[in-house]
Amino acid sequence: MMTRNPCLAHDLYGGTAPRVRDRIPSVTESDALKRAAGEAAAAYVGDGMVVGLGTGSTARFAVEAIGKRVQEGLRIVGIPTSERTAEQARALGIPLATLGDYTEIDLTIDGADEIEKGTLRLIKGHGGALLREKMVASASKRLIIVAEDSKLVDRLGAKFPVPLEVVPFGWQATERRLKESGANPALRFVSECLPYVTDGGHYILDCAFGEMQDPEKVALQLDRTVGVVEHGLFLAMATEVILGSENGILEMSRT
Repeated sequence: MMTRNPCLAHDLYGGTAPRVRDRIPSVTESDALKRAAGEAAAAYVGDGMVVGLGTGSTARFAVEAIGKRVQEGLRIVGIPTSERTAEQARALGIPLATLGDYTEIDLTIDGADEIEKGTLRLIKGHGGALLREKMVASASKRLIIVAEDSKLVDRLGAKFPVPLEVVPFGWQATERRLKESGANPALRFVSECLPYVTDGGHYILDCAFGEMQDPEKVALQLDRTVGVVEHGLFLAMATEVILGSENGILEMSRT
């Protein structure tokens, strides 16, 4: 029986390259769109709210905008979805708590890797915080997703694989079961020989399903896979999406 070399670099997309848009915006353009979306979402935060603070490049701008409002007198409590976000929030003076302190959240603002048109189904987790993000989202009365308009797709899986947090113990067996089910998993690395480790101490397997006709069926399959702690399919969770675009801010609600 052949064994794999764990130090071999893995293709994030399992051999399937992401689709490339006709024109890729510059970093400056991209950040401007993200900032616009983040600031628009931050305006929905009201005094006295318990607010979920998302993780990722766009959510970071929303947290920054919320921090400015806190410095101006806004009174909130933030529930961060990652250690990175917690560090940013503390630096901005945002009071923090945990899901143990507040089991119900008024509003969470977070990013996404893909957003399906109309349904607002999501793929999340390429920032590595999908378990905590889903826990915070599931405890929220309202989940606002902020992103660039390039994250909008007709079907999930068009551009990104689905991240899975998996138990490090025997992850190879989990990977084998996923391969047998057609998930095309690839272990995420931070360097050639060092697997990425989440805040919860888990590994991440990025699974390239391609465009999904039935994301609910895929989610059920993943939920039943032993060794999988959580997956990055966020279905029927987002209530609204705020997109930064060259034509201004676009806002959508789930239909």
